[in-house]
Amino acid sequence: MTAGNYTGAKAIVPSDANDLAAYGAANANLCDAIYVGGAGVVAVVFQDGTVVNFTCVAGEVLPVRARRVNATNTTATLMVALYYA
Repeated sequence: MTAGNYTGAKAIVPSDANDLAAYGAANANLCDAIYVGGAGVVAVVFQDGTVVNFTCVAGEVLPVRARRVNATNTTATLMVALYYA
């Protein structure tokens, strides 16, 4: 997979309970990256439930396969889930 060749995108609404909306066929609830429009912290939840806080600048593409972005600790804005499939 080549960075930047995404085929789909969905706006992210941070939530401590709801995973990302389904997209595509395989691993539908996992995004391939997150675009961060407004600088801040992104609390990423990975497939195994591990939570990691990333500090991002505006316009950054965070190359993570995430299942959710938690509302708790997330201060970044205008986030978009990016998908290859």
